Amino acid sequence: MAEALLAPLSGVPDLIETSEALAEMTSQLSHGTGPIAIDAERASGYKYSARAYLIQIKRNGGGLHLIDPIAVGQTHYWSELNDAFADQEWIIHASTQDLACLREVGINPQIMFDTELAGRIAGCERVGLGPLTEQLLGVTLAKEHSAVDWSIRPLRPEWLNYAALDVELLIELRNEIEKLLIAAGKLEWAKEDFAAILKAPAPQPRKDPWRRASGIHKIRDLNALAIIRALWIARNEFGKEIDLAPGRVFNDETLLAIATKPPKGFGDFKKALLRRTRLTDMPFEEWFKLFEEAQNLEGEDLPKLRLPSEGLPPAKMWQSRNPIGYARLTHAKAAIAECAAANVIPPENLISPEAVRRVCWPTPPESDTDRRAFVTNELVEFGARPWQIELVLGPLTAILSEKEPLVVEVTEGEGDEPETPTAESD
Repeated sequence: MAEALLAPLSGVPDLIETSEALAEMTSQLSHGTGPIAIDAERASGYKYSARAYLIQIKRNGGGLHLIDPIAVGQTHYWSELNDAFADQEWIIHASTQDLACLREVGINPQIMFDTELAGRIAGCERVGLGPLTEQLLGVTLAKEHSAVDWSIRPLRPEWLNYAALDVELLIELRNEIEKLLIAAGKLEWAKEDFAAILKAPAPQPRKDPWRRASGIHKIRDLNALAIIRALWIARNEFGKEIDLAPGRVFNDETLLAIATKPPKGFGDFKKALLRRTRLTDMPFEEWFKLFEEAQNLEGEDLPKLRLPSEGLPPAKMWQSRNPIGYARLTHAKAAIAECAAANVIPPENLISPEAVRRVCWPTPPESDTDRRAFVTNELVEFGARPWQIELVLGPLTAILSEKEPLVVEVTEGEGDEPETPTAESD
């Protein structure tokens, strides 16, 4: 039975709130040895920004430290911390969640071990920090404060205790996962993936992000879409201005209600907005003017029902648009699933679904040699790692001659999978 760890073994350290204390922490860490465990807490769902409101660091022999980056502020000591350990490995759980906010303060790891991703590659069934710690170390962690608003000051003692536990055993966890990777011959796979994450460019802004409003797929009226567009953009700009998550200004349910059942007059409009928000100081008159303008838009000023496709169509459309490509895709999915099972790794970590579609859509070359080169080029261009290409090159090349599809069920929305799995951080 797993043992519960309710607090760090050395206790919860004092919160670092000054640049001088940050410099002292760097000195203490320099007396330690081995990799450095790091984590960050953001106020996701509460604030517009994705900044770090707490940073936790631990190193063997260098102590456990909790930093309030808001109180510390901008200081050259962040760069000194980063430079002092540029040649050291930083351990992060679900790094794609935290790297941006760590880089924002000046911590930019050059060598990394991601315990969440490593757990996926190692074949662990559950890769949240809690489940991995329980499975591999026999210890359960307190997780009851995972969704709190970390922007609140002062930070509560029980929150700091919870946050400290996130790095308390991260070094030991990293070592146990590394053992699994070595035993399975997968350590180099993980290292290639870690390096790819560190080198990846920042994601490009999404085109027409207002189209992500919850429930918008049901809307067919173009003026309703225009209302959603106008108020979504206004809400987003207002949320950014006051650093509040847009959904806390007013939620998508309210947005769609106003668009589909337009209020009759300013009074009803204001009531509709106030019904689902605690804010009272909002530019109601300005937003009502945008609402009225959107109601009266015509012709080319109206938004399109759907954005023109810039990439491959969703898989559910392939059967009618590209039947042979669809046949290849069904066989490719089966081949990838078989290869993933043989290597005890989730299919999406073996190779991105989007990379598979890029291989299956066009008419392939005739010869096997040319087909292997074609598959290799497509995967390399997409950003697949060498270990991934080595494993899937044969299976994907083999299915390119298929012309009859396997019988598969394509669920609605398939074809829009994320390029990387959603990180499981808790």
